[in-house]
Amino acid sequence: MDYQVSARKYRPGTFDDVIGQPHVVQTLINSITTQRIAQAYLFSGTRGVGKTTVARILAKALNCEQGLTGTPCGTCSNCLEIAQGTSVDVMEIDGASNTSVDDVREIRENVKFAAFRGKYRVYIIDEVHMLSNSAFNALLKTLEEPPPHVVFIFATTEIHKIPATILSRCQHYNFRRIARSEIVERLRHVVDQDKIVIEERSLMALARASEGSMRDGLSLLDQAVAFGGKTIVHADLEALLGAVPQELVRALIQAIISQDSAPALRVLAQLLDQGHDLRAYCAEAVEYLRNLLVVSVVTSPHEWQGLIEASQEDLTQMAVDARAFSPEQLQELLAIFTQAEDSLRLSAHPRFVLETAAVRATRLLRRAEEKPAQAVQPAAARPPLPAPVRTSQPVPPARSVEAPASRPTPPVPAPPTPSSPPLVRTAAPVRAPLTPPPDVRPPIAAAVANKALPSVSPPAEAGRPAVTLNWEQVQEEAANASSRIAAFLERGRFVGMEGHVVTIGFAKQEMAARGMIENPDNMAVIASICERLSGQTVRLRIVELTESDPPGQTMAQLRAAKEKEQKQVLFEEARAHPVVKQALEMFGAELAEVRPLSSQKEIET
Repeated sequence: MDYQVSARKYRPGTFDDVIGQPHVVQTLINSITTQRIAQAYLFSGTRGVGKTTVARILAKALNCEQGLTGTPCGTCSNCLEIAQGTSVDVMEIDGASNTSVDDVREIRENVKFAAFRGKYRVYIIDEVHMLSNSAFNALLKTLEEPPPHVVFIFATTEIHKIPATILSRCQHYNFRRIARSEIVERLRHVVDQDKIVIEERSLMALARASEGSMRDGLSLLDQAVAFGGKTIVHADLEALLGAVPQELVRALIQAIISQDSAPALRVLAQLLDQGHDLRAYCAEAVEYLRNLLVVSVVTSPHEWQGLIEASQEDLTQMAVDARAFSPEQLQELLAIFTQAEDSLRLSAHPRFVLETAAVRATRLLRRAEEKPAQAVQPAAARPPLPAPVRTSQPVPPARSVEAPASRPTPPVPAPPTPSSPPLVRTAAPVRAPLTPPPDVRPPIAAAVANKALPSVSPPAEAGRPAVTLNWEQVQEEAANASSRIAAFLERGRFVGMEGHVVTIGFAKQEMAARGMIENPDNMAVIASICERLSGQTVRLRIVELTESDPPGQTMAQLRAAKEKEQKQVLFEEARAHPVVKQALEMFGAELAEVRPLSSQKEIET
């Protein structure tokens, strides 16, 4: 006999052989047993899940020489002809090549004739969604009231393209994707029958690549046999499938465990040299970290098989790797690589995105160890603060972690009398600095300059000080790092900090600024600044501000308000100066512009 592909050779011949669709099989068997045969069935689902196979088995059950039965014999002439596709009572029609009204009209003419050898004439129309609207309309009347000896079985992979008028006249059965464990079980049966030597993890790789399609899994197995013969090596199979080698995924995990960034970058370089897709690799890393999290939080190894689709050898290795992390650390790693996976879809430099994520992941545990001991030391064990040193300038009181008792606010010293009047001009625009020098700044202006965003801290845990983050200081650090980042960052608003998540909000009209900040490189710079200022691991979250959010101002708005208030303070101060007053009265002039003197050299000139 000529060679047959495994998908045809091992195609199920009875309902008992069908895997992955128990809800469909049980319903059909019950309907046949009780002789409640519908005039039309509609099978929908993805490719290779058994739609056409079940349709043929149903045709056998209806026309078997033993009569209506849920277990057709498969040996009578009717069953054999249906299996071979030569039965005159079972017509298989390709909907993709018979789409016209004429094809449907021919079906309408033929349904009048009774079955020749069996009890029913069965019409199996595959890919029925390819029929034209006119063909569907021509089929409606026949489909609603067919002769009693006719049964229609439709199969489609795109159920949304079927008109509602057709759906309402059919019994609809939705075929689901086949579970990996069931695909592995069927592949194991096939390799045992064909005497093929293959590893368990190779069967799992085939099941993963098939994406729930039994036909795809069997086709890939045939391809592997054609490549490597009856003995399939796992490395050859991975090369054939174009899958990411699990050794490279585990190498990245080992680099994270050892907290060494260099091996992680070498793994990514090796990945690119071998021509693998970075997005697929990132997805594999996310899945592996998820499996580690499951192993970490589920104590019973017997439950892992139901939650993780992996071989026993892989589960044992996962159990070893999971001991190096806490569940919280695994969640942080998942957040890092999930964010990288989202960024890879849009980034023009996917390698840089994944390298940045790998470096962050390989420094996650190290940052936790490098935190100063004082941050976790109890308050009672801390050394006392040194006595304050008296200087010519008043020293602000040191901040304490504990809530201080109410203390009186020290009086603001009176402004020093300037030795020379401020410069008065009438043309150039006001260019007030953001923070005037402390020796010449009046107290009112100093109060305005100190009106920065408050330090926001999440609720402190028991025995642990609250973490603060001064957003104005973040903005200044960003300006020092990159003026371009600072220009876009100040268009957003600091929403808050909860745990390790810093939320920045942008108005709807600031989508361009938000897009620049969401660039992975820019987010890495801002996250690094926030981590340095807060002393903990930080993850950025960019959101769109809505009307339900609490009111607030962006850094640009605060800066503009501060400059305006400073200008007003200087203007009033100059107007009250005796020399300026005298000049205005003498010449009958009006004060047009005030600019602060920035240096002693400018005063002398």
